[in-house]
Amino acid sequence: MPDSSKIKVLIADDHDIVRQGIEKILSKADGITVVGEASDGQEVIDQVKKLEVDVLLMDVEMPKKTGWDVLSELKTLKPNLPIIVLSIFPEEHYGPRFIKAGAAGYLNKASKPSTLLEAIRKVHQGGRYVSPQLADLLIQDLGRTPEKNLHDKLSPREFQVFCEIAGGKKLKDIADELSLSITTVSTHRAHILEKMNLKSNAELVRYAVKHGLVS
Repeated sequence: MPDSSKIKVLIADDHDIVRQGIEKILSKADGITVVGEASDGQEVIDQVKKLEVDVLLMDVEMPKKTGWDVLSELKTLKPNLPIIVLSIFPEEHYGPRFIKAGAAGYLNKASKPSTLLEAIRKVHQGGRYVSPQLADLLIQDLGRTPEKNLHDKLSPREFQVFCEIAGGKKLKDIADELSLSITTVSTHRAHILEKMNLKSNAELVRYAVKHGLVS
């Protein structure tokens, strides 16, 4: 049974080696314990429902439900659960969007272990963790004209579909992963191209690569 005096953390990532690495870091930290792991988005939801979790560490890209879907669902299911998003992408790519969507923190996977521990402790105390770079970006967002980038025009769901298409996934695969009809995904694609003044998936991919939105 987990020590009630410790911060109970759930680790969600579809790569075993990443989960094991994070677990090893947290196991050596004072006042923190890992109560569970999840390898896909649906498993995250299931684990949160049955376990007592104080902080969720979650990857962006996972099977069944992506980090975007899990964040949205947990904001309704467990609105007070602090969620730290882990990503291979730098803060300027997805950080502001996730923070605005309700994440308590955003960390690049290249961050130091001490930074991860600091973030866990801060969000557990009710705060938000953002790096100095992400803080600067959020401040800049307050003072700049909205929709400076074309992809800023997209809704959260459209942005999610945009990223999936840019990553090379077929519409049917996207529909299956997001539990949507292929007609709905096709409609999202049409809106994305219209809003961004793009004519094809190839142009969409070129845009994503140019702006560093895909690895």
